Amino acid sequence: MTLPDKFSQFVKAENLFHLKDRLLIAVSGGVDSVVLCDLCKKAGYDFAIAHCNFQLRGAESDSDDLFVKELAVKYNVDIYTRKFDTENYASENKLSIQVAARNLRYDWFSQLIAEHTSKPINYLLTAHHANDNIETVLMNFFKGTGMAGLQGIQPKSGQGNHVVRPLLFATKEALFQYAEENNIPFREDSSNSNDKYTRNYFRNKLIPSLQEVYPNVEDNLLGNIGRFREFNSLYQLSVNNLQKKLLVTKGNEIHIPVVKLQKTPALHTIVYEIIHQYGFTAAQVADVVRLLKSGSGKYVVSQTHRILHNRNWLIISKLHDNRAASVLIEEQDDTIVFADQKLIIEYPGIPNKIDTSNYVALLDAGEVIFPFLLRKWKKGDYFYPLGMQKKKKLSNFFIDNKMSLTQKENTWVVEMDKKIIWVVGQRIDDRFKITGNTVKVLKLTVSSA
Repeated sequence: MTLPDKFSQFVKAENLFHLKDRLLIAVSGGVDSVVLCDLCKKAGYDFAIAHCNFQLRGAESDSDDLFVKELAVKYNVDIYTRKFDTENYASENKLSIQVAARNLRYDWFSQLIAEHTSKPINYLLTAHHANDNIETVLMNFFKGTGMAGLQGIQPKSGQGNHVVRPLLFATKEALFQYAEENNIPFREDSSNSNDKYTRNYFRNKLIPSLQEVYPNVEDNLLGNIGRFREFNSLYQLSVNNLQKKLLVTKGNEIHIPVVKLQKTPALHTIVYEIIHQYGFTAAQVADVVRLLKSGSGKYVVSQTHRILHNRNWLIISKLHDNRAASVLIEEQDDTIVFADQKLIIEYPGIPNKIDTSNYVALLDAGEVIFPFLLRKWKKGDYFYPLGMQKKKKLSNFFIDNKMSLTQKENTWVVEMDKKIIWVVGQRIDDRFKITGNTVKVLKLTVSSA
């Protein structure tokens, strides 16, 4: 079977795109993307070309730019090009050159697609091939991954599966052979021989060494990738069922019962599947498992989240934002938005029945004076909890109510003239409650924004 036949077969089998679709092909000028253009042209697809000049190789980058423009003329298709100051972007954002280039090109591709409303682009095509897939799986395996990482590069990805990789069936050798047989010129990227890049090391050093021991290593790995994809479907069903039994959503937190998790089969595997979506790495799985037997208050953090052992639960929450947080509330304000919540201010009249919800504060309007200050609680704060005649420190109030560390950190108070009138979502101050002598009621209600 010829390469064009295999291409058409793969596109159809994976249901990647159709003749009616308009395609945008990311073209570097290398053999992979140039062959992809040729295959799409011969198959009759409607496509345009997008080329990124990252300005990393001086005159060579500019020559690539010119070559791709000539390619667009050859195939009589639209072309979009853009130059990027990649090194400066990488430095400003503290990224590697590879990550910076990837971010820049995909952001630009998304922008291009969004701008083409009159003549919509249905799919972005990249020229990732079978050898790229092998390298990706090996890299994932050595740095630590779950089952998803062993599937390698997917034929479709991105929001709405709009990024498509129709050359995953073909090896690099097959692409070179096709280009040679059809007299298709292409550009060689000199940076591909630089082993300082991780992928190039796998491509130029590790895989050739493996081939000396296992001559069929590439074919074997491609076969494994296919099996891993099928196995992952069954694996995900099991993982999803276990997570449904274990995870309890409480507001913005995920609560996991410690004893139940400890009894789960394949403990390390299910822990990884739970925590990796919150920025935790495979290397942190052991830390989280140890957390199960630690004392209450111990925790493990990722760049975005924390897993806290609180009594009988593990609690996953976003890391606390330490920025100063306070909002001045004037009497005329009716709704205040703060920290993904909103505070509604009303004067409802004397109620027939007292609302006892923690999220509602009914106050004697005659006992309060605006403005109020809505702020995070701080050490040393105290109030007179409803029903009590003695003051209590908030820190002790939290202990009495068995509040977790994350709950404490996310507690706000409404303050008036340095007096706390409401611990938001918990309890009002007894001094400002409504009584039989109350003439006017002030109602504060907190809810999700």
